[in-house]
Amino acid sequence: MAEVDFAIAGAGALGSIIGGHLARAGHSVLMLVRERRAQQIAQHGLTIRGLVEFSQPVPTLTEPTRLTGAAVLIIATKTYATEAIVASLRGADIGVAFSIQNGMMKDDVLAAAFGRQRVLGSLADVSGEMLSSGEVLFTRNSNLFVGELDGSDSTRARHIAATVDAAGVRTRADADILSLEWSKFAAWAAMMALSVTTRALTWKYLIDPGTAQVAVGVVREVGMLAAACQVRLSDRAVLPVASICRESDQDAIALLAKFGRDMQSKAPLHRMSTLQDLEAGRPLEVEETLGHAVRKAAEFKLSLPLLNGFYSLVAGIDRIRG
Repeated sequence: MAEVDFAIAGAGALGSIIGGHLARAGHSVLMLVRERRAQQIAQHGLTIRGLVEFSQPVPTLTEPTRLTGAAVLIIATKTYATEAIVASLRGADIGVAFSIQNGMMKDDVLAAAFGRQRVLGSLADVSGEMLSSGEVLFTRNSNLFVGELDGSDSTRARHIAATVDAAGVRTRADADILSLEWSKFAAWAAMMALSVTTRALTWKYLIDPGTAQVAVGVVREVGMLAAACQVRLSDRAVLPVASICRESDQDAIALLAKFGRDMQSKAPLHRMSTLQDLEAGRPLEVEETLGHAVRKAAEFKLSLPLLNGFYSLVAGIDRIRG
């Protein structure tokens, strides 16, 4: 298999959105997917609906070990598939790799496989939903960030960001990527936990004072863990998590309500990917996200009762449902 500009592991909602846009812009893209998804793409292309409407033919590969190389590797699988897909790509010549997955475990997994010098940090504040037809509903195009893990500015990060941005998915290079990754995780952990337990549209549990109070608590606990890892949170990734940690309970709840009302106006049907997985009967991303954070907190002897409780609850829901 010849080297491509972009190899994208996973053709769920976000992988399909990024891969479809890059291919439509003329870049060589290869989607690393399972057989059933490969058949859908062969028949219909990557079909994107919502914010944009197009269908784009894109080549696929169902045996990742056949990939010889890619200038850029993007990991867009569910977190529980990360180690297997990365292991299968160890023989490929990868120029640079980054993951748009949830959680904070992903960068270490990529660094162990390809060397830390070939890994960028990344987070996606972009939303979509995989429909049963194989089409993808593109619902939110806010920002995808990439950056060097050592905090430096780099030509390669800026080039990748400019390429994806020009293709139609809003992307920026940012030297403060670790802060942004942790900040996104703080927001994601709170919203993931509430999405599974309330099974509601995202804006609804952000504007309700009771559920918003719980979200504030989770964000603050992740902030404590980030501080133990010597990373400060930022207001620039998904939710204003730095302010939520700093302000009074009342003001923090008001910040969430403001964000929720904005989401109600701009993306009223938004549902967390975890809720989509739950309702579709797919496994939940637990161990590599909440579980990893709980284990990390134990290393620092941090007491994070909400995070621990939601980890146990969501893992239990994943085990006993159905």
